[in-house]
Amino acid sequence: MSTGLASQISDAVKTAMRAHDSLRLGTLRLLQAAIKQKAVDERVEPDDAAILAIIEKQVKQRRESIAAFESAGRTDSANQERAEMDILKEFLPQGASPEEIAAAIEAAFAQAASQGQQGGAAMGAIMAQLKKALAGRADMAAVSAQVRTKLNG
Repeated sequence: MSTGLASQISDAVKTAMRAHDSLRLGTLRLLQAAIKQKAVDERVEPDDAAILAIIEKQVKQRRESIAAFESAGRTDSANQERAEMDILKEFLPQGASPEEIAAAIEAAFAQAASQGQQGGAAMGAIMAQLKKALAGRADMAAVSAQVRTKLNG
C-alpha cells in the first residue's frame, strides 16, 4: 500500500494505536484488510481510485447495517455502525452539494439525449457517466433514485 490514500490510512492506524482508540483502530484495520484482499485477488497494487471504491463499498455496507439494526430496535449496534461510517467517510473526498449533483444529472441526461438514448435504455449510460463525475462524493443509490424519477417523468 504505497499510494497516497493508502499511506494516509496507514498513518491513521498508527495514530489510533497511539491514542488507544479501539473503535477507530478496528475500523481502519478492517479497511486495510479489504485493501489487502483486493491486492491479493487482483495481483495488483490498488491505486487511490480502487481504494476509494473499497471505502465507498464499506460505507454502503455500514449504511445498510444501520437500517437493519434500527428496524430491529438495536440502537446500540446502529450507533456503532454510524461511528464506523463516520471514520470511513474521513477518507472520502468532500461530498458534492445537491446543486452539483443536479447539474451532473442534467449534463448526463443531455449527453445521453445527444447520443439518441432515451427512457430506461439511457439509465446505464447516465449512471456510468455520473459514477465517473461523482465518484466518492455522492451516495450513488440516492443519485440513481433521482435519475429514475427524472426518467419516469
